[in-house]
Amino acid sequence: MDASQARYVVVLTTVPLEVDVEAFAQALVAERLAACVNVLPPMHSVFRWQGAIETAAERQVVMKTCADRVETLRERVHARHPFAVPEFLVLPVDGGSEPYLEWIYRETRRP
Repeated sequence: MDASQARYVVVLTTVPLEVDVEAFAQALVAERLAACVNVLPPMHSVFRWQGAIETAAERQVVMKTCADRVETLRERVHARHPFAVPEFLVLPVDGGSEPYLEWIYRETRRP
């Protein structure tokens, strides 16, 4: 497979504010599981958990990668995540700048 045959995805998760999100993001990029990880500013989340409405201060984490890296990325996110059921949403990318997509492909491959 090469960059023209790869399928690209954006993966979303959230982490609580007490998580060292910089180390979290650095590890995913260092392991070539994501080409880029964006960490958004703190936000307020409202959700239902175990029958109760909860609130939490969290950060949204956006990861750009190839579909063939998703399963390993999922394993790493779950291993590093403090939540029993962390958000892990995989959104397909339907097109994009070819040079950017090729960069994602290159950065998620072993040299």
